[in-house]
Amino acid sequence: MKKINVACFQLCSSENVEKNIVMIDKMFESIDKKLDLVCLPECAAIFTDSKRKLDNYSDRWHEKFMNFIKEKAEQNKTHVLVGSIPYRKKNLKFLNRSIIIDSDGIEKNYYDKINLFDVKLSSKEKYLESKNYDSGNSIKVATLPYGKIGLTICYDVRFPNLYRELAKKGADFISIPAAFTYTTGLAHWYSLIRARAIENGCFVFAPAQVGNHENGRKTYGHSMIVDPWGKVISSATNKRGIIYANVDLTLVKKSRERIPSMTSFL
Repeated sequence: MKKINVACFQLCSSENVEKNIVMIDKMFESIDKKLDLVCLPECAAIFTDSKRKLDNYSDRWHEKFMNFIKEKAEQNKTHVLVGSIPYRKKNLKFLNRSIIIDSDGIEKNYYDKINLFDVKLSSKEKYLESKNYDSGNSIKVATLPYGKIGLTICYDVRFPNLYRELAKKGADFISIPAAFTYTTGLAHWYSLIRARAIENGCFVFAPAQVGNHENGRKTYGHSMIVDPWGKVISSATNKRGIIYANVDLTLVKKSRERIPSMTSFL
């Protein structure tokens, strides 16, 4: 297989999991082509900072949401990247977990976000992801029928050494499901996503959250699919929807061969 069809869903997820399921279901129903991989953004199941609502998701909705995604993967005969969901630990804090579901609806691999979004953008705009979440501690590359995908989440994109390690582990593609704030997205989104593709000679799939959310957050959107040479081959704007790309797998090797210094670390 030299080419694959990839889609990224751009969502505006809320604190209501049932509404999010309906939104995602409508997007799946609108697909009119065979896809090899569907990518959902960070916080796909629930978008909230409330510990109480995260606990409610874990107690009442996690299994329902994951069964829904598995059913969609099986129905559409496609792999699905669940950009992230809150996964509760025994210490009652959460991991921000990205999950790969195969075309038979089976969980094949997962990654827990390592770099948590603890930032102070201004006196009025502050974020503390570590309030409810713990960091993951493992770098993950998942094997798909057509290549290897390195798993990352959102704020990880600011740590290039992580992406170099994924490339060393054989990643042909890298996923960066995100919920970038409007402030940081406007300033840095395009530069960071393209840089991670260029410096590692990998495709990057970056599905994003967009719009105004119930918890007061505003996310940037502009989901992207970028080739190993840094070309944006598909992109969204500031509205919900789906972007598609026909991905030429031979470009990974070709791009790396054009920059001899790049192949030295692989």
